[in-house]
Amino acid sequence: MNSFFRLPMLLLVLGLFLGGCSSVDVLTDYDQTATFANYKTYAFYKTGIDRAQISDLDKRRILRAIEDEMALKGFVKSEDPDLLVSIFTTEKERVDVYNNVGWGYGWGGAWGWGYGPGWGWGPGWGYGWGPSVSTSTEGALYIDLIDTRQKELIWQGRGQGTLGNTSNIEKKEARIREFVSKIMEAYPPEIIASR
Repeated sequence: MNSFFRLPMLLLVLGLFLGGCSSVDVLTDYDQTATFANYKTYAFYKTGIDRAQISDLDKRRILRAIEDEMALKGFVKSEDPDLLVSIFTTEKERVDVYNNVGWGYGWGGAWGWGYGPGWGWGPGWGYGWGPSVSTSTEGALYIDLIDTRQKELIWQGRGQGTLGNTSNIEKKEARIREFVSKIMEAYPPEIIASR
C-alpha cells in the first residue's frame, strides 16, 4: 500500500480509537484544616453504602476497587479506623440531537468498461436530511472520606462520565475501576499554603 493511502487509514483508525475512549471528569472538595498525613486506617461506612441506589453487584465492584486504591496509598482496613469510606451514585439519561445536513470531501473509486480503474479526490454530499437522536447514560460516583473521631466529612471525590450500558462484565468491571482510580488519584489533596 503506498503512502498516499496509509495516511487516511491511519487517521481513520486513530479517530475510531479516540472516539471509543471515554473520560471521567473528576472534581474534589476537602476540609482545609484536616491533616491528611495522620490518616492511616479505614473501614467502609455500611449505612451510607446501603443507601447507594445501584445493584449489590456493582456496589461490591466499587468497594473492591476502592480497597485496591486504598492499599496502593498505604491504608489498612481496621476495626478502629481513622476514616470511614462511603459512596453514593447518581445517573441521568442524556439525549443528543444531531443535524445531518452537510457536505465534505472524500475519496472513492470507480471501475469503468473501457479504460480501467480511476481514483481521485472530490466533493461528496451527505444524505440523511433531518435530525438523528442518540441517548446515553451519564453517571457520577461520589467517594466520601469521613473522619471517625470528628464525625465530619473531610474529603469528597466525584467522578462523572458516560456509563457503559453493557452486559459485558469485563467491560463493566474495567469502567468501574477507571472511575474509582481517577477519583482516588486526587487523594490526598495537594494543599498549597497561602502566603
